[in-house]
Amino acid sequence: MARPAVYVAMAATLAATLAGCTGPLSTLDPAGPAAGSIAGLWWAMLAGATALFLLVMILFALVMLRPDVARKVSPARWIMLGGLALPAVVLTPLLIFALITGEQLLPRLTGAPVRIEAQAQQWEWTFRYPGSHGVATKGVLHLPAGVPIDVVVTSTDVIHAFWIPRLAGKIDAVPGHTNLLRIQADRPGRYEGLCNEFCGTGHTGMRFDVVVHPAADFPAALASPDLAGKVLP
Repeated sequence: MARPAVYVAMAATLAATLAGCTGPLSTLDPAGPAAGSIAGLWWAMLAGATALFLLVMILFALVMLRPDVARKVSPARWIMLGGLALPAVVLTPLLIFALITGEQLLPRLTGAPVRIEAQAQQWEWTFRYPGSHGVATKGVLHLPAGVPIDVVVTSTDVIHAFWIPRLAGKIDAVPGHTNLLRIQADRPGRYEGLCNEFCGTGHTGMRFDVVVHPAADFPAALASPDLAGKVLP
């Protein structure tokens, strides 16, 4: 009688898990090269963890089903093979892949990418666009599609964290210091960003919208009086 309930619970758990792979704040639904690299690293780590788990379960089954075979292996050999060799076979390639991926995410000094300033304060974001006649927006970040953007991130009060999950990784916003994050959106559309560092009682509401325009329309969008978001003096 309890079996159908178990199946329902398993199906609900699977559905909830898969639902986390999509949505405006999903890191597994990338819309830019940096986010794609991070998602690829996540899948690689999941595959490595699955392989390691299966290898351990095989050894566990061997010990339980064939205890005579397990007794022929000395404790020292179990430690060397199971505790050192087995993890090294899986974790070493993952470490190399993670280092290569992390290196690719670093901003390069080549070219002259567009720079946008992101300033955090409790509990909102202000974005400024140098070279756009002082245009600034609150709560809405405007980006051109298909163009690398260097976001210069800072804070006026406490430590925050700038994060657009579908476009790139996160980076801290530190008072008195600037951090640089390179992002790129593959296509026009609307995305969501947030503060990912607890910064006080208003932290959960410290989100912002991201509007990505076609690259050719980006200058006109900044010059438009109907610019989405509040234009500051």
